[in-house]
Amino acid sequence: MAKSDLPDLGGRFHDNIALKGREDNFVMAEALVAPVLASWRESLFAHEWLHQDGSIRKPAEMSEKMRLRRKTVEELLGTDAALERPVLGIGILDNIEIGAGRDLFLALAAKGIDRIPVHIPKNHIEDFRFFIRQT
Repeated sequence: MAKSDLPDLGGRFHDNIALKGREDNFVMAEALVAPVLASWRESLFAHEWLHQDGSIRKPAEMSEKMRLRRKTVEELLGTDAALERPVLGIGILDNIEIGAGRDLFLALAAKGIDRIPVHIPKNHIEDFRFFIRQT
């Protein structure tokens, strides 16, 4: 996908509603998509979006439920609506987990976006040093 085909996301992101009341426990950062996906591949949920080799599934390769969720996000991306920053964390296997906003993060990754605004827990900043650019 050519860079000109990528959605313009400038200024569309805002705090994720999942953080309500806990905003002080998180920082905003810019996730580096390739290393995040490489780590998230170990997640129990990764099979819904990724092949075993880590490549992102095409919609036709996804379950009906996931295909509909992806379609919803892709339709949202086609508008100028605000987007909630995805929330990243560290899983029980010490891999990156994508919590709230997973479908958005992965739909953007599928479109070739290589950096995505996210929230990460303040107490895990050091764990994320290879996965983010802090903003």
